[in-house]
Amino acid sequence: MTGKRVIMAQGLTKDYGQGRGVFDLSFAVRQGEVFGFLGSNGAGKTVTMRHLMGFIRPQSGSAHIFGLDCFSERAVIQRRLGHLPGEMATPEDMSGLAFLEFMARLRKLDDRTRMNELMERFELDPRPKIRKMSKGTKQKVGLVCAFMSRPDVLLLDEPTSGFDPLMQGRFVELVLEERDRGATILLSSHMFEEVERSCDRVAFIRAGHLVGVERMADVRASRRHAFRVSFSSKEERERYLQTCARSGARAHALDECGVELWADGGVDALIKGLANFHVVGLTSREQTLEELFLHFYGDGPSEDDPVEKQPSTTREDIL
Repeated sequence: MTGKRVIMAQGLTKDYGQGRGVFDLSFAVRQGEVFGFLGSNGAGKTVTMRHLMGFIRPQSGSAHIFGLDCFSERAVIQRRLGHLPGEMATPEDMSGLAFLEFMARLRKLDDRTRMNELMERFELDPRPKIRKMSKGTKQKVGLVCAFMSRPDVLLLDEPTSGFDPLMQGRFVELVLEERDRGATILLSSHMFEEVERSCDRVAFIRAGHLVGVERMADVRASRRHAFRVSFSSKEERERYLQTCARSGARAHALDECGVELWADGGVDALIKGLANFHVVGLTSREQTLEELFLHFYGDGPSEDDPVEKQPSTTREDIL
């Protein structure tokens, strides 16, 4: 990876007890990069974001943005930063427009053009009181607030929570535009498609520990295809599974008459191997980011599961 490191965590640790918090977390995000932070709820994504925002002090380790300490120099950092929290804390009795105007004045924005463009893009009606807004509408208010000053760094925690697929797509487009502008973006999410579509690299976090970092280009390039085969009967399926077991091929049953397997010997060998069976259907799919994530998470493949682990993470991948 080339480019200046803008966001940097080194040995970041905050232990809340009972396995909660983050532990010895190290990663870097470079200028003009979208870095995905992927994990289940409670994995440590929000704790990491709060450290980067300077809301909490680490027990050990450090977090820096622009080379500045995120806790002691947070006021300086936040002037160049856009933040969308996972849980919006806004004055419930203010209208969305009043809140956005307040935040624009706070950021010393004289020009409201960008704010208005974002409201139109995400079909936001900011006039109602915030307490009357749906989860998705509140999220749009937060999104406009985070992006309207064109910040150098964006910290986005579960940014499309409450969005429908159309708005999710528009969000991804916006993120890619900001990346092309040169913004550095850390995007925390448990939505695999969102991360896959928008991120240059993705980190997997489990129980507060960084499990692995992958370049999305490498993930796409190394993806294998799983083939789903439907047979004419359960007996025919069982006969095929027995053949696979004898040959060492890894296949598992999907339903009464179907199996899934990787074509490790090539598609030609797979087709020839099916010639002696009564096949009624054959489809293929790519390995998903979710499968990769589940494998890292330790909840992944059994011996019969066709998912296999990707190459291990190196220090260069992380930093």
